[in-house]
Amino acid sequence: MEENLDFTNGFIQNNPWPIPNKTLIIAEIGINHNGDIAIAKKLIDMAKNAGCDYVKFQKRTIDIVYPKDILDSYRESPWGNTQREQKEALEFNKEQYNEINSYCKEKSIGWFASAWDIPSQLFLKEYNFKYNKIASPMITHIDLLKMVAEEKKLTFISTGMSTYDDIDKAVDIFKKNDCPFILNHCVSEYPIAEDKINLKGMTNLRERYNCHIGYSGHEVTMIPCVLAAMMGAVVIERHITLDRAMYGSDQAASLEKRGLEMMCGYIKSIPSIIGNGNKTITPGEKANSDKLRYWGPFHDEHIN
Repeated sequence: MEENLDFTNGFIQNNPWPIPNKTLIIAEIGINHNGDIAIAKKLIDMAKNAGCDYVKFQKRTIDIVYPKDILDSYRESPWGNTQREQKEALEFNKEQYNEINSYCKEKSIGWFASAWDIPSQLFLKEYNFKYNKIASPMITHIDLLKMVAEEKKLTFISTGMSTYDDIDKAVDIFKKNDCPFILNHCVSEYPIAEDKINLKGMTNLRERYNCHIGYSGHEVTMIPCVLAAMMGAVVIERHITLDRAMYGSDQAASLEKRGLEMMCGYIKSIPSIIGNGNKTITPGEKANSDKLRYWGPFHDEHIN
């Protein structure tokens, strides 16, 4: 699968926003697989069939990301009564990721994952992904940012839960390492109310950092993602699920099959709908003009 992410000359001209001729669509599976490889494969199939370009997962080292007292605390889940049991159940191991890798190749869809700690980034590096991803919580994890930036792969950086000062520091790290990046506008609530999304934040990111921008959505509907693509997002990342009623903290903020299909279809139609802006008369309009403008040549010819 090939996609062109060189946007130098890839935008629709004469438009208020620089709309790309292609928007990369990433289906965020995250931990919505609930630790079940069969569910993960169904989500990969759903993303592929809907028209997504990539699927994305998340990787954590549980004992690094969460303090022991949190892991030992009570949490009822399908896997036990502690936070540790719940969180460990949601993590795929090497064998399972190898299976995901093979399955994505079989289905001709790309995949990658966001690391939540340095050992996880080292683990993911073995798969030689085309892209890296900095999740919103990790944008202030300086050591992780430096490690990712040193790989010099195009990196999608989500900006939820961050201030401009936080983003300044992250951008500086990637620029110093000459690592290409795209900033994803994001509001980290799950789900997010649509009146809090603030899509104009994308415009501010693009102007402040002179970079391409994307959107990572956690809302209930697919409408904000379509609007974000209309406003120039070169990448859309959207959580997906088989069923919003499934167990899991991200399920309610995810799109099900039909919503994902609609989102992909609408986004892919944007360039053709926007067009080139030049005012022309289509052949169909010409035919209608001949019929409806009764004072014109068509009527004169037939009256005489």
